[in-house]
Amino acid sequence: MSEQVLTLAESLRDRARVVLGTRNLVLVGLMGAGKSSIGRLVAHQLGIPFVDTDIEIERVSRMTIAELFEAYGEAEFRALETRVIKRLLKGGPRVVSTGGGAFINERTRRHVKRSGLSIWLKADLDVLWDRVSKRDTRPLLKTENPKQTLENLMNARYPIYAEADLTVLSRDVGKDVMVKEVLAAIVEGKEESKTP
Repeated sequence: MSEQVLTLAESLRDRARVVLGTRNLVLVGLMGAGKSSIGRLVAHQLGIPFVDTDIEIERVSRMTIAELFEAYGEAEFRALETRVIKRLLKGGPRVVSTGGGAFINERTRRHVKRSGLSIWLKADLDVLWDRVSKRDTRPLLKTENPKQTLENLMNARYPIYAEADLTVLSRDVGKDVMVKEVLAAIVEGKEESKTP
């Protein structure tokens, strides 16, 4: 990496950190969009903590997400998720990776809007399906036709995810490219207009 490129990257990182200030950076989007993997790297770049709300929910409940869904149903899980996210957003700045359904909940969305800068990692169906079909840990995809279920979730949730402050297209490129695009979106304060 040339010194000029390195300086540019550091400058982008530094500018993104200044723009974020004390706010949390909240990543929203469907399962498989890259919220956790990209979120960890963005947090590292910004020098702030990273937290995955699903992991935090499992820690406080001492149950897996799948067990929570099975034992209590989606409505109770969403109520717990909202409480956990509200608590996590009280401290900042940090990068917060949310579960796919978190931003759909109106109360959670209000907490995010008050305490953070939200970025929707938007991906098309084929990208998401390629990523999520490799693991059998998604409770909402335990259906007869999981790919159709994923498409139905996209159709229902994408209009709500569009309420996020910023949008970055998640696609099959290197994670370093995605991190740079997230940082650039923070700095530019507007949607990335990249097409797949």
